[in-house]
Amino acid sequence: MMLEALRSIVQAVNAAGNLQSALDIIVSRIAEVMGTEVCTVYLRDPDSGRLIFMANQGLNPDLIGKISLGPDEGLVGQVARREEPVNLDHAEKHPNFLYLPGIGEEQYHSFLGAPIIHQRTVMGVLVVQQKDSRRFDEDEEAFLVTMSAQLAGVIAHARATGSITTSQNAVGATASFKGIAGATGIAIGRAVIVAPIAELHSVPRRQSDDPQLELQAFQAALQAVRTDIHALSEKLLTQLPADEHALFDVYLRIIDDGTWAAEVVKKINEGEWAQGALSQVMSSHIRTFEMMEDAYFKERATDIKDLGRRVLAYLQTSDVEPAEYPDKTILVGEELTASMLGEVPREKLVGMVSVRGSSNSHVAILARAMGIPTVMGAADLPYTQIENANLIVDGYSGYVHYNPSAEVYEHFRSVSEEDQVLTQGLEALRDLQSETLDGHRMPLWVNTGLMADVARSLDRGAEGVGLYRTEIPFLLRERFPSEEEQRAIYREQLIAFAPLPVTMRTLDIGGDKALPYFPIEEENPFLGWRGIRVTLDHPEIFLVQVRAMLKASEGLNNLRIMLPMISNVQEVDEALELVRRAYEELVEDGWDITLPPIGVMVEVPAAVYQARQLARRVDFLSVGSNDLTQYLLAVDRNNTRVADLYHAYHPAVLNSLQQVVDAAHAEGKPVGICGELAGDPAAVLLLMAMGYDMLSMNDNSLLRVKAVIRSCRFDDLEGLLSAAMQVDTADEVKALLRRAMIDIGMERLLQPVGA
Repeated sequence: MMLEALRSIVQAVNAAGNLQSALDIIVSRIAEVMGTEVCTVYLRDPDSGRLIFMANQGLNPDLIGKISLGPDEGLVGQVARREEPVNLDHAEKHPNFLYLPGIGEEQYHSFLGAPIIHQRTVMGVLVVQQKDSRRFDEDEEAFLVTMSAQLAGVIAHARATGSITTSQNAVGATASFKGIAGATGIAIGRAVIVAPIAELHSVPRRQSDDPQLELQAFQAALQAVRTDIHALSEKLLTQLPADEHALFDVYLRIIDDGTWAAEVVKKINEGEWAQGALSQVMSSHIRTFEMMEDAYFKERATDIKDLGRRVLAYLQTSDVEPAEYPDKTILVGEELTASMLGEVPREKLVGMVSVRGSSNSHVAILARAMGIPTVMGAADLPYTQIENANLIVDGYSGYVHYNPSAEVYEHFRSVSEEDQVLTQGLEALRDLQSETLDGHRMPLWVNTGLMADVARSLDRGAEGVGLYRTEIPFLLRERFPSEEEQRAIYREQLIAFAPLPVTMRTLDIGGDKALPYFPIEEENPFLGWRGIRVTLDHPEIFLVQVRAMLKASEGLNNLRIMLPMISNVQEVDEALELVRRAYEELVEDGWDITLPPIGVMVEVPAAVYQARQLARRVDFLSVGSNDLTQYLLAVDRNNTRVADLYHAYHPAVLNSLQQVVDAAHAEGKPVGICGELAGDPAAVLLLMAMGYDMLSMNDNSLLRVKAVIRSCRFDDLEGLLSAAMQVDTADEVKALLRRAMIDIGMERLLQPVGA
């Protein structure tokens, strides 16, 4: 009973048009379910910290929004301050009870309040009251606590939505939304919303220039789906029992029901484009059915959703006009992908915002490589409602500013200009050696994946490629690329950097990198089938790729091959055998090639503890600090709820990094690092002291890192490393590095002025 009630309340709140409607639904439904005379929501004002009386069932409605409590005032303040429930049978006798004149609660004795907490922040307090003098029982208390926990995110999102809109369309209000810094920099531009194919909830709201054309497209899509259902019905007539086959009759009745279609037509005539009109109408009907108590009608929501997606797919297919991207495009989507990024002309793309994902999502890594300011995990951003809106993307702090005021705009324009001046100043370092003041050389390599990276990398003084992401050509296609296609791509990279070394990682898919034509669906993909595990299970994929790499290296001899996600020595032995097999076959076929150096990526704790055994088998080691940090800290880097726990300065990470260096050098093998940590100007001070032989980073970090290297003395870094290894938290390490950067005059590389 309680679970069903919880579901229905959450669904009703999700369907609310704005914050106040959501709150009104919450108080009325909770009062009904719990059988209480009073239910109240107090929301915390983020600026003043006061708890504002925002919605109620049973008290004076005239005082909504007009009275508030300080964080130290009353029982409500106690709930918020202590962040735990308060359950009293005689509330008026409690020393913290505060009488609020006119609100009408003097007749109620029983009090139960629960904090509403979203991402460690108290959003407000949920209260129920009764005239009877009794303590609420454990089940009632548990229900209210559960409601608070479930509704915290909903209220946060509804609040954000309400702050940005007053009706169905975005208006002139300003708002800021917190996400996670994905790629540094400031972007000022216009929002362009991108949505995956046939996802009703992801369709942006957009005005149409030609309603008649949109109507024709809708009617054509509707007829196409009707034809499809008829065809499916005929096809399966003899293959399904009568009861199951009747489903198609249900579908046809829904299609032929003129009610919802008329609603879509009405919205189109009002100026909405066909896809948006369909999305809004179908989503409304889906929510209606999902909220019904009757199980039969609940299931009809699935039927409506399926039909809606079918119609939407036809609308999207019929939309043959290529997408237009204005100058200063800021790409916004629920979950941006590499292919979405690839569709936008680079000269028009200035920033990106993804509602889902973290700073180490694949698209964020690409954004950093391309120098595109990006915010990830902006979960509260009502992205479907902000098409063509003015946005500022703050890639330093992780904020997205919607419709910024003149003051905010001017501030970020100034920060952006300062950032450009800094970048231009670093250009003078391009042709200078990467060495410390006392002569210690530190080779700087780059991470690449797109041909666009090549010119920038060489122009900024890259001394080699520490990581070429071979999965990118796979991600940007609709099938596996052939051996010849791969050879041509790899050859282009090798020629561009010759005679400098190019380290090509074998196909690394799985986790947060899924191929659309080779889906890997797992409950826990980061602990599943990914990296070398996939390619060893599919030697045909591995051999084709290795053969293409070896062919591409003919006459150049600057290839290095690197194996990802190694967790045991058997995987290395198997992979080495396949590489040697491919090499020998090509030599027999007359290819004039040499066997390249082969290395292993250290990305999981098992590889750290077996680093010495791995080093004996290969020519070099390379640490992938992104994944290593994730696995050491048990933090899913794409989960915005725990993203704050992901920190490469964590003492456990630093100790692991040192252990890998010691193991590699004990076997006389070089070791580099190609994760994001290598491009962190402050972290470089520690990595050099640890003894890393090479740092590989995105090209945008090259000159910043070189500036730090040329400003410090290698002999001074041992003491910094020793101090960092003795502290207990990532924050303490960060503070040490900040002081060190200030001491060498490089504090401006930590954060732009005023950001």
